[in-house]
Amino acid sequence: MKKYLLIFTATLGLLSSCALEETNTTYYLIRHAEKDRTDKSNKNPNLNKKGKERAKKWSEYFKDINLNAVYSTNYNRTIQTAKPTADSKKLDIINYDPSNMFSKDFEKETTGKTVLIVGHSNTTPQFANKIIKSEVYESMDDNDNASLFIISLKKSFRNKTTSIKKITVD
Repeated sequence: MKKYLLIFTATLGLLSSCALEETNTTYYLIRHAEKDRTDKSNKNPNLNKKGKERAKKWSEYFKDINLNAVYSTNYNRTIQTAKPTADSKKLDIINYDPSNMFSKDFEKETTGKTVLIVGHSNTTPQFANKIIKSEVYESMDDNDNASLFIISLKKSFRNKTTSIKKITVD
């Protein structure tokens, strides 16, 4: 009888510790830094001087934030924006498809992690909306290279909370 009581107690303890486990996921979403606009026909421009400086500033902003991954669309300006931060964290830049944002696979890969996502004036707010499952944000102004969306998701056995902030980092 003592043996069964011990097994029951151990099983109950294991189940309750799993049930109380909390998962914290944080998404940092930014638009690429200032791009070179000298050639209007160039669909994949690089960053201009000011954009390269901003990319370094983003790296400084994320200096004390423990990122697990850095995601970017496959464009010069987004990759160049992400690179200083990814390099400082010794992380590879993972490309994502802006036409398939926050897919089930992406959600599964990032759950419990802290990630940076670099996008565009239209994709960054759309990505934020997909994460929070609500149409809160509209496309960003084409000159807005300083907005940061921070979305924190906390899930536990009993509840789920979402924290959303949009700030300007200049």
